[in-house]
Amino acid sequence: MPSVIVVGIQWGDEGKGKMIDLLSLEAATIVRAQGGNNAGHTIMVGKEEYRFHLVPSGILYPHTRCYIGGGTAIDPEVLLKEIEGLEARGVNLRGRLFISPYAHVNFSYHREFDKLYELQKGASAIGTTGRGIGPCYTDRASRIGIRMCELVRKDILKKRLSLVLEIKNRELEVLFNVKPLDFEKLYAEYALLGEKLLPFISDVELSIEQSIEKNDKVLFEGAHGTFLDTTFGTYPYVTSSSTIAAGVCAGAGIGPTKISHTLGVVKSYTTRVGNGPLPTALKGEEETLFLNHEAAREIGTTTGRKRRMGWFDAVLARQGVRLNGINSLAITKLDVLDNLAFIKICYAYRLGAALLETIPPLAEDMEKVEPLYETLPGWQCSTKECKHYDDLPLNAKKYLKRIEALCGSSISIVSVGPEREKTFILSDPFNL
Repeated sequence: MPSVIVVGIQWGDEGKGKMIDLLSLEAATIVRAQGGNNAGHTIMVGKEEYRFHLVPSGILYPHTRCYIGGGTAIDPEVLLKEIEGLEARGVNLRGRLFISPYAHVNFSYHREFDKLYELQKGASAIGTTGRGIGPCYTDRASRIGIRMCELVRKDILKKRLSLVLEIKNRELEVLFNVKPLDFEKLYAEYALLGEKLLPFISDVELSIEQSIEKNDKVLFEGAHGTFLDTTFGTYPYVTSSSTIAAGVCAGAGIGPTKISHTLGVVKSYTTRVGNGPLPTALKGEEETLFLNHEAAREIGTTTGRKRRMGWFDAVLARQGVRLNGINSLAITKLDVLDNLAFIKICYAYRLGAALLETIPPLAEDMEKVEPLYETLPGWQCSTKECKHYDDLPLNAKKYLKRIEALCGSSISIVSVGPEREKTFILSDPFNL
């Protein structure tokens, strides 16, 4: 039963897209199961760059069938633009991309509420992408959401949307002093979007189960990162879906016993976009030692924002390994460290008199922790020219071994650049 989940075990942006792209070469079925277009994967194919937000990035391989599961929040306009953009570049999606009828629709009013809520929070705003994902999942939990199966049925859409807009318009007028939404205009816009997406709607969850039963190689594409999980992340600085491996299973409608391997993707250092604690953040002169954001490729695919950068946080990664039941690690962007004379690894936190080897649940406490470091020598030569793992400098290998020891998981993949060929697969997750 060769089914693999790929999840990030930091705050997202770990390079999951590249790992999914590589593993898609041998996979028959690719599944995206949670989150929305607030996620982004960047894939390099030769000199061509592809950016994905809702379509599974495995679609670039013509032999794959790609599914968007019921746990996702879908902005129909964004999805159609992504489909059209890929087709314009010669990627055929017809008969290869399938959307679950259970997935919830992210409407334009969700985006409006997202921004209004952030403004209302003032200095306490968490720095959302403004894509409306949180309000969409809020409506799902409040049982006033509209799903894809309703979007493509005009009679049902009219009934549901009429009810929802009564509530939304009251909130806009009373709470925010904003003009109400025009029902007829919104209904016409989304009925047309539903028409265009109708050919892609299918029984996704059954198809995934059938692929697993046939012993196809199935790849589950996690979005965001472990510590953006709505339950176990650095709350409230989190996303609105479950980003851990169990959340991927739930969003895809399959049981955890169907998974054979969970691959945790982690950078060789730590980054974070948006607000929230980052204990190992670079400070003072340390910032000048790293590559700048452009050279380090640390500008968000979705937001365009610069990511905050820090030393490798083994406390974070170790907890991510535990929360996801990680079987092996993929280490990305090792090349970003090439020029450093020394490299720090955080192995524990100190909070007051207490020594912590796990993350405190309160964000206020995590803001105050003191990271405890051990320092390793750098290698100060390029890893991007290496053709095999054995070609890596000795100190780079020692660094990777130390990560394995501190995280309690073996490394199966090492990446030294964004290109497909700059990857060393030490062991194949589909065959472990």
